[in-house]
Amino acid sequence: MHRRALALSCLVAALASAGAACAQVQETPATDSGLLDRYVSASQDAAERALSLIGVRYRRGGNSPESGLDCSGLVRYVFQDTLGFELPRRSRDISRVGEPVDPAKLRPGDLVFFNTLRDAFSHVGVYLGDFRFLHAPSAGKPVRIDDMREHYWVKR
Repeated sequence: MHRRALALSCLVAALASAGAACAQVQETPATDSGLLDRYVSASQDAAERALSLIGVRYRRGGNSPESGLDCSGLVRYVFQDTLGFELPRRSRDISRVGEPVDPAKLRPGDLVFFNTLRDAFSHVGVYLGDFRFLHAPSAGKPVRIDDMREHYWVKR
């Protein structure tokens, strides 16, 4: 399976804790329920914002719901609008932000990456839970939810 998952947990936790450094966030004990609550809340906000974009038309290079979105434009828009954080433009570059996550430990708001163009990390979406993710698939197809267990996605 070529699928890779990425949690922007360090980023989200840093933003949620009002400027704490990423290294400091990683050293925070797991029992700090306030930090965990802020991370979960921020991740949930990102997933909910992504859901509000279902049906937006696909546009290659698009970066706003008004003009259309491609996969990386969708993810960038969600994180900018929800968290005030600007991600890189290309899905490959976005894949370098945050930390890899075991697919079995994905949480809503995490990013999932696929190889759709014979190139690793050529497609990105927002994980929603229960193996579902939201993405801007391709020309002629609007932002939608797909299941990562579908044959097409499993082999990517």
